[in-house]
Amino acid sequence: MEFTAEMIAAFIGGEIVGNKEAKVWSMGKIEEGKEGEISFLSNPKYEKYIYDSGASIVIVNKSFEPERPVRPTMIKVDNAYECFAKLLDLYVANLPRKKGVSKMAAIAEGVQLDEDAYVGEFSVISEGVKLGKKVSIYPQVYIGDNVTIGDDVILYPGVKIYKDCVIGNRVIIHSGTVVGADGFGFAPVGDTYKKIPQVGNVIIEDDVEIGANTCVDRATMGSTIIHKGVKLDNLVQIAHNVTVGDNTVIAAEAGIAGSTHIGKNCMFGGQSATTGHLHIGDRVVIASRGAVMSDIEDNTSWMGAPALPTVRARRAHIIYSKLPEIYKTIADLEKKVEELSKK
Repeated sequence: MEFTAEMIAAFIGGEIVGNKEAKVWSMGKIEEGKEGEISFLSNPKYEKYIYDSGASIVIVNKSFEPERPVRPTMIKVDNAYECFAKLLDLYVANLPRKKGVSKMAAIAEGVQLDEDAYVGEFSVISEGVKLGKKVSIYPQVYIGDNVTIGDDVILYPGVKIYKDCVIGNRVIIHSGTVVGADGFGFAPVGDTYKKIPQVGNVIIEDDVEIGANTCVDRATMGSTIIHKGVKLDNLVQIAHNVTVGDNTVIAAEAGIAGSTHIGKNCMFGGQSATTGHLHIGDRVVIASRGAVMSDIEDNTSWMGAPALPTVRARRAHIIYSKLPEIYKTIADLEKKVEELSKK
């Protein structure tokens, strides 16, 4: 499809600087922009590319003032990144959507599929499964007994949903992710460990997106709950009986130990982790590789291993980086004290 700058500006509420008849039919990065593409400039680090960009249209923030002439037509908006994301949503919404049920899928008797559903080859839908409207189930997906799945859900190839789990509306789960595997529950018996049956489930609420090869374990009892709007990156581990609050985001390789409660609108950096049975408040930020070992109150930022409030952690890091000099100073002082003692 082809769009003019005037049409795009009307859609995102922007102000045109340049040719309002400029036309685009695809999207691209500003540093690789080509004729017929639309791009955006949000991060000042990329400003240098706009002057020589081959893109036909670039969305920029209203605060942007070019240092020299810009060839592409600019559309000025309050938030360039947000508006470009809005255009991407429109683009994706207009892509052709797969429909139909493959003859090579195994679907239990009694499972009802909406006429707009898609089920790919070698997927398995077990007994008692309830599916919403416009569900897309790609090849090699497994859905266990009595699972409930809402409307507009996308399960990409190789996703596994164990029995009794509940998936809300507009949830996206990427390839290789496992929802509802047993939590890591074992009781020591002498020199061995006895498995504790994990009889709970996982509840994933509306508008959650889960990256590839992530694991969300079922609860020992009750539910592991991923609340609405949560975004989990690739390779994230959510242990049994964890609760993740609304709109929290957790980056790749993070691990949340069992029975930890995470509040709303939190941010966890890559490779961060918690011990179990913690309470982490709302709007908490954990920096990459932060190791949380105690409860955290609302509206705070932590970093380090073990994690400390960010200001304290930075001071500690400064001292740590000076340890070789400090050690040398102490050694010199010890030598002088020894010399004085001999005198």
